[in-house]
Amino acid sequence: MRQHHERRALPYSPEQMFDLVADVESYPRFIPWVEALRVLRSDVEDGQGTLTADMSVGYKMFRESFRSEVTLDRDAKTIGVNYIRGPLKSLTNDWRFEPAEGGCVVDFTITFSFRNRLMQMAANQLMEKGFMRLVGAFEAEARRRYG
Repeated sequence: MRQHHERRALPYSPEQMFDLVADVESYPRFIPWVEALRVLRSDVEDGQGTLTADMSVGYKMFRESFRSEVTLDRDAKTIGVNYIRGPLKSLTNDWRFEPAEGGCVVDFTITFSFRNRLMQMAANQLMEKGFMRLVGAFEAEARRRYG
């Protein structure tokens, strides 16, 4: 099982960053390897609740789809993602948005493992670069949305 943890101070409010990450339907527009995303079920009201989504991702020769449940808690300023099915053995993401002077600190942790050894080896090779790109994509989208 692999884990990546990232903390970034950003000049945006915790509420703005929560809204950006919670807007999963926009991911194909700004996250490079997300090709499609479809929300299957949503029980979210005012930033509280859960949704289930299918995401199709592609990188070079790899194309996969997986289903996850996303739990939103606007009051606690947290978002949790739990894997339901797809090519992985497991996947969890945890986002926390903490107030800080001049904006917020985004705390992001992802833990995952693949069923397929070849995919796990490829992911291990690309992990750091891929997560830096992911974080960069969210930062660029925040600049686009919020200035």
